[in-house]
Amino acid sequence: MTRYITLLLLLFIFSCKDNPKSEEARPPISESETVVEEDDLSAISTKDFREFKILDSKVITKAQIWSTINPQMEDFKEADYNRLKPLILEANISTLQKHISGGKFNYQELTKFYLYRIRKFDRENNLSLNSVISINPNVLKDAYMLDEVDDYDDIHPIHGMPILLKDNVNADGMVTTAGATALLNNKTGDAFLVKQLKSKGALILGKANLSEWAYFFCGDCPSGYSAVGGQTLNPYGRRIIDTGGSSSGSGVSVSANFAAAAIGSETSGSILSPASSNSVVGLKPTIGLVSRTGVVPISSTLDTAGPMTKTVMDNAILLDAIFGPDTSDSKTIDALLDIGFYYQDLKKASVNGKRFGAPKRLLEDSLYVKALDVLKAKGAVIVEIEEEQLGLPNFLRLLNLDMKKDLPAYMEGYANKDISMRTIEDFMAFNLKDSLTSMPYGQNLFKGIANDKGDATFLERIKDTLKTNGRQYFDKPMQAQNLDGFLSINNYHAGFAAVAEYPALTVPMGYQDTGRPMGLTFISGRLREKQILEWAYVYEQASKARIAPSNYN
Repeated sequence: MTRYITLLLLLFIFSCKDNPKSEEARPPISESETVVEEDDLSAISTKDFREFKILDSKVITKAQIWSTINPQMEDFKEADYNRLKPLILEANISTLQKHISGGKFNYQELTKFYLYRIRKFDRENNLSLNSVISINPNVLKDAYMLDEVDDYDDIHPIHGMPILLKDNVNADGMVTTAGATALLNNKTGDAFLVKQLKSKGALILGKANLSEWAYFFCGDCPSGYSAVGGQTLNPYGRRIIDTGGSSSGSGVSVSANFAAAAIGSETSGSILSPASSNSVVGLKPTIGLVSRTGVVPISSTLDTAGPMTKTVMDNAILLDAIFGPDTSDSKTIDALLDIGFYYQDLKKASVNGKRFGAPKRLLEDSLYVKALDVLKAKGAVIVEIEEEQLGLPNFLRLLNLDMKKDLPAYMEGYANKDISMRTIEDFMAFNLKDSLTSMPYGQNLFKGIANDKGDATFLERIKDTLKTNGRQYFDKPMQAQNLDGFLSINNYHAGFAAVAEYPALTVPMGYQDTGRPMGLTFISGRLREKQILEWAYVYEQASKARIAPSNYN
């Protein structure tokens, strides 16, 4: 019989104004009330921690990170930073491009501003967030080259924008560690999605910290911890509010204005969780829309990369820069879309007459109810629904069996050839050589992978069942009630969206009385990214819910 557990997260009470239509204050629902399958990665990757075994990395130091960049930053002073701060801090990509075309600063100065902020705030100080693992040593040279552009009318909006990559995404001239000491020498070429970014002029600023091996490693460690990067901390409450995982550094760095935008990756909740936890916009695309080639894998069935940004428009711009068919990716989708599809005309979006399903149990959350009222005021129809009683059987075993074959394939095809390790067992043996450094929280999930004896036939049966359940979970109420989309909170329904392979986008919807950010999450059917971006844009513009973390202004 399928067993269920509840996510072990604290219940916070929302202190802001209650819904004006409510007679009594409604406490917010929390993940602790969210029933999910016990082996859904959305459950195991969002544990809430208050005490950490380790904060700062034992592997890298601030001096090491900045050794090649500091000489290139000697001409950028505090006065330069303060002059640019009102122009750049919290600015969206369109505003940054407008300032550049207007001559207020150039791409190199923009890049130096973000580098200055990372160096100032991110490590080895009282406000440190440990969100960035490494800096691209060539980023300022690349920015200088982009400043030679004369015609600003004929460039993609991502041109010249400094982007951080989750450190499981390969990038030329940098190591890709997935947060693991075993991959400290994993110098690689560009992942397909990075080639897409560069082809449109984006700047690769560096690599963001993450939950090690995209959290599918320890099982008992905090979100945002990796042996290489140390413990990522939430700018809204260092050591108090969870970062979410596993794209922790991507979410934190965007929220703290360390980059114009960032790339995260998700198997189940790993973009939605840190995006909502850090008050940014995160999109988990339809599986196959964005290439996974050159990204350290968990599951070739469920993995995807996706954009993490401060605004919905920026999210559409970044998605537009990375999507595209990749013949090396078994799930690739050729959407046959032109450049600009996701962001052009976004400002004309409307939710008038759109029908959204709202699970009845979520109506106990005041922030959620307030968000629904915002959508209603813009003409949306909210339909209260009962959720389908479906489980996610053998979810963990799907991940076990996929990673058992997918990690060796990555190591053989896309990792540094000088690294001899290939299998989970190889990496486990490496970690045992210096367990205090490489695995202070253990490696229980790796042990589970090594011990799983399921065969290929069993794996295919799991995939079929999970995909069927995931799609029925959304499709049944959507068809019965003629719904356009499904409204959730944070990563509460990430597991079902994952196995359905459906897109999901979270956008800031406010803060609990602890200061903990929360997100409104839009979910819809396959390849409906354009629609959910439009809905989220309308909500974002009407709610204006995001507030920058105060200590980093």
